[in-house]
Amino acid sequence: MKRQHIAACAGLGVLVGLAAATAGYAALGLQRSKRLARRARPFERSARAEGARLLVVGDSTAAGAGASAPESSLPGLLGRANPSLTVVNRAEPGARFADIAAQLEGDERFDAVLVLGGTHDVLHGTRDAALRESIQRVAQRARVRSEVVVFVPPGNLGNLRIFPPPWSWWMTYRARRLQALVADLAQANGARHVSLFLERDDDPFARHPRRLSARDGLHPNDAGYELWQRELETQAQLSAKLRKIGRAAAVRTPLP
Repeated sequence: MKRQHIAACAGLGVLVGLAAATAGYAALGLQRSKRLARRARPFERSARAEGARLLVVGDSTAAGAGASAPESSLPGLLGRANPSLTVVNRAEPGARFADIAAQLEGDERFDAVLVLGGTHDVLHGTRDAALRESIQRVAQRARVRSEVVVFVPPGNLGNLRIFPPPWSWWMTYRARRLQALVADLAQANGARHVSLFLERDDDPFARHPRRLSARDGLHPNDAGYELWQRELETQAQLSAKLRKIGRAAAVRTPLP
């Protein structure tokens, strides 16, 4: 029994030492991510009056951090696929779900609402009860703005090279919890949930980090956002819905 106790204490000591040794690496990476996020320019566009209208809310991924240009962010790619689409983007880098709820204030109607967020709730360890309440509030306010609401929380952050073990284990646990909460509350509120979460062996961001991640190691780059868009279309068919709405609006709009 005494040997087991000594072994357990030794193992705990190794784990604590490993955490301390890698904390600085993760902290430096997060500082680079903050600088990158501050430079992001959210994609917005006022297109033809008869086109569909999309409201984008969320954090730095909704603002396009890591993309080479706003047009290469996920909202920008949606705009590229839908030339008549008007995009209103209220994203704020660093926003948690509690902050995203404030981005949805108002009663102006849109054809769709895209919610890109949750990264900072994972990074800062927002407690499950508070996170559930915030996601619920976001879902309810989004449904006031549109009948079509799509949530896209981040993938498995623990797979990113910015987080070595043991931080990667914690990030994976938190990211998995976030996915479960968003999936549950999206379904309960009539919204769609697009899951980007994959285990390490199946995750393209883990297998090809330099090809898909920005220089900070946290945000997607242009190719990463293109992968996100493919998942968005596969799981929620958002572009197809927006094009259909745009075509219907064009038919209803009389020619001058």
